[in-house]
Amino acid sequence: MSAPEVVERAAPARGQVFRYESFAADGERGTLTCRYSLDGREFAERFSLSPGPRWDTAAARAAARLVFLLAGVSYYKTAAPPVIDLGTTALTDPERAFLRDFYLRGLGEYAYKNGLDLSDLRIEAPTAIAPVPVPVPVPVPVPVPDSATAHAPASTNPIFRDIRPLVPFGGGIFVVSRPGDRFAAIERPAAVSGLPVIRAGREIDPQLLRSAELGFLNGHVPVTGIISAIAILAAVLADSGAVVMSNEWSASVPTLVHRGEQVNHQYSKSAVFEAAFRDVLAADPAGLPRYFSALRDRTELWVGAKFAVLTDYHQTFRSCNRAFHLDARRRLDHWCGECDKCCFIDLILAPFMPAQALRAVFAADGGGDEPLDKPELAPKFRALLGAGTKPFECVGEVNECRAAVVLAARRPDRAGTALLAELAAEVSGRPDAPTDGEIEAMRHPVGASFVPADLAARWS
Repeated sequence: MSAPEVVERAAPARGQVFRYESFAADGERGTLTCRYSLDGREFAERFSLSPGPRWDTAAARAAARLVFLLAGVSYYKTAAPPVIDLGTTALTDPERAFLRDFYLRGLGEYAYKNGLDLSDLRIEAPTAIAPVPVPVPVPVPVPVPDSATAHAPASTNPIFRDIRPLVPFGGGIFVVSRPGDRFAAIERPAAVSGLPVIRAGREIDPQLLRSAELGFLNGHVPVTGIISAIAILAAVLADSGAVVMSNEWSASVPTLVHRGEQVNHQYSKSAVFEAAFRDVLAADPAGLPRYFSALRDRTELWVGAKFAVLTDYHQTFRSCNRAFHLDARRRLDHWCGECDKCCFIDLILAPFMPAQALRAVFAADGGGDEPLDKPELAPKFRALLGAGTKPFECVGEVNECRAAVVLAARRPDRAGTALLAELAAEVSGRPDAPTDGEIEAMRHPVGASFVPADLAARWS
């Protein structure tokens, strides 16, 4: 999708140099502290994980270094200088290219919204000699799951258990949050899964919470990339063989195209990031865990159809940003029922769940009406369907949304949903409306996947 008309304005003032100062791990306390500075202003971010002797291994040191490299983006964005100085931290040529891409693409939305051109970004660092990687042992094959377990969420499917994976995903077994903070939207589905929860604490520098007061630039960062690096460290400490993500096919589709460049809100969930991060991990001689998304070749329609039968999760899951507000006083314990993500979840599940059951999802725990029952939300749904700017949110691709509207409108129990009927008529009247054949194709795997060959045959 092309960018909407942008009002030209003067670019904000940028800093001069962002510096990576140092990182230090304390295995006895289970902490990692990363230090940065920007034109003399110092920042520190701290992570807390399980203490123990595995901190004193080459793999843990390599993983901690990756956290240090990727977490810096949160502080760079305060003034976006053209130079990043890594000091004594050496990079191989592939690592340098990966890090620059992480900043440029991962901050694409931030740059777009702030009127910045970051193409002059230069990374200064000593050059490290590319090491010879050590192969990661292939796990013992696992039994083929029966029909019940085959439909389990990617993050909890038993076919992955022999590699003892960590899953940095809302309903999975690896959770990153501020130390001591708990989100009901994570804890309740995790409890339903029955899997153990491994936690990592993340304390951003408190100066970031005063961005407006301190005159910082602000905006979206590729947080999934940061969480991925933390997950690799947690996997090393837990002696796990892989980190399994739940990033689907549509995460690779750009939100918009601006001046010939793709801007993707979900860049660090995309196949491009996944491939690049995998290469960095594989090249490290420490033998770091494998990393892949179990849903890379799956569409939102496929996910919606599978999730619709997992009724144990229906009253506990949340995909509403207001359930994850950092300020607990402003955090909702139910669906807000009006944001872009609420609209998208309603849309993608509507073809596969009984209307009353889906309405009960949004009404749970004091929620309200289903978004599709709110005519005033028509503009949000139309944006999802391509009649307007796609929201900067983790939502599906336009054609998937159109297919969902068409399928949902065919359900007899949706005959009285006026807004859905109106949207379906608009979609069907488009010359590029999805055909039945195209809709059926979306309900099956598409494209490539990085799921290892020894597991792919058992994952359906």
